[in-house]
Amino acid sequence: MNDNVIKFQRPKPQKEPPKLSPKGRKVLIWLAVIAAVVLVWAYYQFVSPPAV
Repeated sequence: MNDNVIKFQRPKPQKEPPKLSPKGRKVLIWLAVIAAVVLVWAYYQFVSPPAV
């Protein structure tokens, strides 16, 4: 074999990551909003000092 020969090959096409549909994006946004509300409620319920 001749090791000093360069083989020119086309790069393999990279797979694009799957994109979310607009409906899926809306669902993710609503889940994030609900999670934020639950976290704020849990903070005030269990962590913060009682109001004076």
